Amino acid sequence: MSLVARVVPDVTGVDKVFDYLIPSDLQNKIAIGDRVRVPLHGRNVPGWVMEIGSTEESFTDVDPAKLRSVIKWLGFGASAEVVALAKWASQRYCGRLRAFFVSATSSKLVQTLPTSRYQREQVKISGDSEVANAVREKRSALVRRGPLKSPVDVIVGAALVGPVLVVIPTVVRARLFAAALKRHGFTVAVLPDEWDFAAGGVDVVIGSRACVFARTPHLSSIVVIDEHDDSLREERTPTWHARDIAIQRAEQQQISCILVSALPSISAYEWAKGRLITSHDPGPSSEWPQIEIVDRTLDDKWSNSLLSSELIAELRDHSRRIVAVLNTKGRARLLACAACKSLARCASCDAAVHVAQDGKFSCSQCQQSRPQICTKCSSTKFLTLKPGVSKLREEFAQAAGRKLHEVVEVTGASDDESAIDQTKMLFIGTEAALHRVHEADTVVFLDIDQELHAPRYRASEIVGSLIVHAARLVGRSDRGGKVMVQTHSADTPVLQALSTFDIENYLQSASQIRRTMQLPPFGALAQISGQQSDEVVQELEKNVFVQVSASSDGSYLVRASDWDQLSEALGECGSKKGIKLKVQIDPARV
Repeated sequence: MSLVARVVPDVTGVDKVFDYLIPSDLQNKIAIGDRVRVPLHGRNVPGWVMEIGSTEESFTDVDPAKLRSVIKWLGFGASAEVVALAKWASQRYCGRLRAFFVSATSSKLVQTLPTSRYQREQVKISGDSEVANAVREKRSALVRRGPLKSPVDVIVGAALVGPVLVVIPTVVRARLFAAALKRHGFTVAVLPDEWDFAAGGVDVVIGSRACVFARTPHLSSIVVIDEHDDSLREERTPTWHARDIAIQRAEQQQISCILVSALPSISAYEWAKGRLITSHDPGPSSEWPQIEIVDRTLDDKWSNSLLSSELIAELRDHSRRIVAVLNTKGRARLLACAACKSLARCASCDAAVHVAQDGKFSCSQCQQSRPQICTKCSSTKFLTLKPGVSKLREEFAQAAGRKLHEVVEVTGASDDESAIDQTKMLFIGTEAALHRVHEADTVVFLDIDQELHAPRYRASEIVGSLIVHAARLVGRSDRGGKVMVQTHSADTPVLQALSTFDIENYLQSASQIRRTMQLPPFGALAQISGQQSDEVVQELEKNVFVQVSASSDGSYLVRASDWDQLSEALGECGSKKGIKLKVQIDPARV
């Protein structure tokens, strides 16, 4: 009997699978998911075995006499369960199979697997009993824990029942959690570096978003920490989300999926209806720091400035380390002539200009610069309508009674963390400051309305995620951590929920809005772009199950009632020869 392997080539741009005969000396060695070397178009290339069948069972449509043979077995790859998951993901996210196999495989060739190292029977610590019972009964659940409470007890509760796969937003946090779990006596593999140990068998496998595809034998549960965090979303095409992949994998393998979040996403909230595990004391004393909502509509004295009375009082307390966040870089992003009130614009392309370091107007669009002179009335005096980080740095230094060099500017374009002076007490920057400053007593969002009123359906979730990041940053403060949120919309549901810790009402109201607008998770949404997008749109408009609308950036939004209909419609168009299309499933910033 001859065996045939269906192989996914590890070649960029090749989106096909090819059948190869398995030589008799490799038939007992090659398994589904393994890495092999095969001939393709005159050269030998690596690939992954997706399926194995027999020529006697009509597994392949190609004449067996014309099939070429697998050249070599290279090493272990994804397990059969992960291969099935990759097939589902490639359809769900309209992506190439190769992308998911890359995520599921070690970057190094692994030809031997270590022996299993299970130690949970010797662990004496107890974990979350509700989570342990859910895993034991193969029930999935959403666990709501404040940002100040470590989810280690959730992981321990699941790990005491059986091997657990933990997905967490960053590798840095994965290593910190791994160290804590090892101290308790568990065996732990941190991905991607310890892929082989994870495949051999340990109590806990932990890593960032790609870890959801890890090869983990005898898996009993999957735990996703901070499922609301956008770091769990793959920004490159295909744009999959680790939370949704984890849910699907748990369903396929009939095991528990435990999602953990301080402020759950609407998708997780709807998925977990009736399966919610909450704390008995969710208030600021145990799980949340103090969150102060500063209503700028009540501050007449400083109504034209981002420095409120409450913020100035905070700045003048030199004992507190303060991080101020504003997602606007530069000295000024919107200026107007003080005489004629016209906006300062570029003389070449008419775009809005900002003030560069040399004091001249600079255009970000065409890179032209000119002196600060109004093109309409020749006035040289301008008003700052929307100050940037660099301009505010000067105002902060004056308000705090500090020298300018004592105020550190932090943006996404800054150098690495080691270049930031962590001994300073006052930082100002974009949201990058939340990740690059190690400790803080107070975090201030100077203008949260920029994110809150952004034209995105997930705006409230993004705001909530930012505040959770800030709450975790101030959680280690021994002076009483505080998060200040300056806004002109203090009555919005997400801010009210965070100030009163009544998360349930916010989730219900946001869920109802999504349901009414038929947005995810109550509908399916995709964004398509590319040179052939117009041709694809013409085909999609013929499909009665989808709706297409043009976006402001030249792309198109495609909507359907569910993900199956959307994936089928996009798959039919994308499969046509010569069509090159970029597809973002459930885009993050729409």
